[in-house]
Amino acid sequence: MELSASYQERACRLPGAVLWTKSALGRAGGRASAGRTGGRASTGGADATRAGLVLPDGCMDLLWTEGRLLVAGPDTRAFHPGPGLRGPWAGVRFRPGAAPALLGVPAHELRDRSVELADLRPAAEVRRLTGHIDAAPDPATALEALALRLAADAPPEDPLIRAVAASLAAGRSVAATAETVGLGARQLHRRSLAAFGYGPKTLARILRLQRALALARSGVPSAETAARTGYADQAHLARDVRELTGLPLTALLSS
Repeated sequence: MELSASYQERACRLPGAVLWTKSALGRAGGRASAGRTGGRASTGGADATRAGLVLPDGCMDLLWTEGRLLVAGPDTRAFHPGPGLRGPWAGVRFRPGAAPALLGVPAHELRDRSVELADLRPAAEVRRLTGHIDAAPDPATALEALALRLAADAPPEDPLIRAVAASLAAGRSVAATAETVGLGARQLHRRSLAAFGYGPKTLARILRLQRALALARSGVPSAETAARTGYADQAHLARDVRELTGLPLTALLSS
């Protein structure tokens, strides 16, 4: 979550999703275009600093800014958004594994990318939808309604994918997760690429990072955070945080 006055989250009527808004700024934050210059203000949990760093969380977002609808794919590394459109922005952040069925695209095709919704759906339809949201009194509510419509028209969410995400989010190993859902290692990897954008080991690592940051931001000491979230020790936590975010843990917590 981006911890700034311009960014806000609110309850979403789509189960498991988060509806967020970000007000217009001189330099827009988040992901928007294929060049990653403008819209996605946050990714789940407490995953962005006040400086605007966007951290990986396994999620995908449906984004609106005036005149545009976009889709932000799953990230593998943190990034600082470059200068882009001023906004305002609204987004629906889908829980890990939920967006591909709604949007009709495997998650791995959008890994570390953002694309125009018109690249995934008929351009005339997207122009109509964009105009409707542009004209709405509350574009975020209109975007939420679009997400609900996409969900209603999509195939039911795969319970196996839900089970994989829940198991890894709870800190279970990839091997234990595969056994629980009844898949071999190769099958689990293939299904994970399509649903989450990367293999189960990468997803587990990203979700572990999110759990660790949530604990650390709540005031739990680093050594205890490492032990409670499955790291070998505090040094292991520190290495993982730096590799995935580009910053030391202390810098993330103080920003």
